Amino acid sequence: MSMNLTMLHSKIHRATVTDANLNYEGSISICPNLIQAAGLLINQQIDVLNCNSGSRLTTYVIEGGPGEICLNGAAARHNQPGDLVILAAYCSLDSQEAKSHQPNLVFVDSENKISSLKTKETHQKENFEHAA
Repeated sequence: MSMNLTMLHSKIHRATVTDANLNYEGSISICPNLIQAAGLLINQQIDVLNCNSGSRLTTYVIEGGPGEICLNGAAARHNQPGDLVILAAYCSLDSQEAKSHQPNLVFVDSENKISSLKTKETHQKENFEHAA
């Protein structure tokens, strides 16, 4: 018998919050390079796990500027510039698909530039050369 399981689809690991905008419509603005590397979609639901405060919240993705990780609206009360966050998106898979599923894992440096990447295609951690 097959059942649906919620699995990690992608993760951006220990990104640095660059801004928190209380007066903007709720969402999280994410650098386009990180959105692409993680395989995220605009308006996709995402969890924000704050490594500094321990807060966890759910919001949705919008495109930000280069290097940007900005919490908007009410989420700005839980995340401050300089905080480290883990951004996690999930997918629903049947139990057979789940056995072989590999999430996209994006590791970033202190400036939110990709330092390494593990994708569904590679199944192994790769060093990532980023442009200056």
